[in-house]
Amino acid sequence: MELNEIMEELKSLGKERTKKMYVGNGAQEPVFGVTISDMTPIFKRIKYNQPLAEQLYSTGNYDAMYLAGMIAEPKKMTEEDFDRWIKDAYFYMVSDFIVSVTLAETEIAFTVADKWIDSGEELVMSAGWCCYNWLLGTRKDVEFDKDKLFAMLNRVRDTIRNQPNRTRHAMIEFITAVGISYLPLHEEALRIAKEVGSVDVAKGLSQSQAITAVDYIQNAADKGKIGFKRKHVRC
Repeated sequence: MELNEIMEELKSLGKERTKKMYVGNGAQEPVFGVTISDMTPIFKRIKYNQPLAEQLYSTGNYDAMYLAGMIAEPKKMTEEDFDRWIKDAYFYMVSDFIVSVTLAETEIAFTVADKWIDSGEELVMSAGWCCYNWLLGTRKDVEFDKDKLFAMLNRVRDTIRNQPNRTRHAMIEFITAVGISYLPLHEEALRIAKEVGSVDVAKGLSQSQAITAVDYIQNAADKGKIGFKRKHVRC
């Protein structure tokens, strides 16, 4: 399929209610408001296609950018490609749920995520932490450096309240991911989650809310899901 054909199809699938939800979370025009379920048939026809993914992502249209993440071939992307994608990620639904997810399927994920975490830029840092969350939820425990993850937990505890909004949110999710999906540091993550307590974050353009990692970790423990791993990063 050609780019113009896909964009016309996405436009026809847009729903005003969905668009309002995306805009309420920070999306900006152009955006059609296409649900993921309505995008799935397009993905099944296209499958994976990196050149087309690049074209879709470069439109700046949120729906097209999301589809780009669905059809991307991460292992064909370089560090420079990911830096370019994160530069164009203008709100958290792009940085945290498109770019970081795509990065998590690559061999360079740790290197790029570490660099992004140290960037000092809100959404870049958020994407870096989120990438670890996706990695922890899918890769085997032996693929991680325990001491490094423990140092990262302590870094979250010591710095989270001085971080920008979306970075705080991603840090809370990092504690949660370690506590649920990385058995060697489950107890340490739960302890640090209790030390951090609740943190105020805002989702999109809505009012702030207090979130904590403790409840999520404890809920998973109660359900016997500690150590849970997903089969794939992308659904």
